Amino acid sequence: MEIIALKDIAKTYTLGSEFIYALRGITLNIEKNEFVALMGPSGSGKSTLMNIIGCLDTPSKGSYILNGTSVGNMHDNDLAAIRNKEIGFVFQTFNLLPRSTALENVSLPLVYAGIGKKEREEKAAAMLSEVGLGDRIKHRPNELSGGQRQRVAIARALINNPSIILADEPTGNLDTKTSMEIISLFHALHSKGNTIIIVTHEEDIAKEAKRIIRLRDGQIESYGK
Repeated sequence: MEIIALKDIAKTYTLGSEFIYALRGITLNIEKNEFVALMGPSGSGKSTLMNIIGCLDTPSKGSYILNGTSVGNMHDNDLAAIRNKEIGFVFQTFNLLPRSTALENVSLPLVYAGIGKKEREEKAAAMLSEVGLGDRIKHRPNELSGGQRQRVAIARALINNPSIILADEPTGNLDTKTSMEIISLFHALHSKGNTIIIVTHEEDIAKEAKRIIRLRDGQIESYGK
C-alpha cells in the first residue's frame, strides 16, 4: 500500500529575473513500511524533495498524496496539522531545547496535540525507554552524548505515532560507532512497521536502507536496491 505518491512534482524558485529549477518532474511512490534512502550531491534537489515530502514546502506543480490525503496545494495551517499527525522529523543537529530535560523535549509535540501533563509524561517516559534512555529522562541535552541526543530526537519524532519518520542526515554529527547504533535503532523501528526515509550523502548509511533513490539536477537518476 502506497503511503507517498508523488506525480510530476516540480519546484521553481525565482531569484531576481532568474528561474531556479530545484525539481524537474519527480514521480515517486513509497510503500507503507518501506525503508528508503534519498541521495544526491549538493544542488541535486534532495533537500527540496525532503521538504515537500515533509509538508514543509509545496510544489510549484504536480500532485502529492500522503497517506490518502492530497497535500500538494494545502495552505500552511492545514500542512502544519498534517505534519503533526503524519510525520516525525529527525535532524542532523538534533534541534533539542537546551534548557529542557529529555522528558520535556520528547513530550513537546504532545503539548501541541492538547494532551494533559500526566499522560504526556507517561508517554514520553515510555518512548525514552524504548530508545534505550529510560535512565536519562531528567538529563538535559548538554548532559548527554551526541548519540543519546539523537535518541532523544528520535523518541520525540515517534511520540505522536506518525506514519513516516523523515530523517535528514541523522548521523551527520556522529562518529562511526554511534552512527551504526542509530541505524540499528532505525532498523528496529522499521521492523515494528514504521516507514522510514533517510536523506544522506553517506554511501554506507544509504546501503542500510532497502531502496536507494538517487537524485541529480532535480530529477531521479536511479532507484537501486
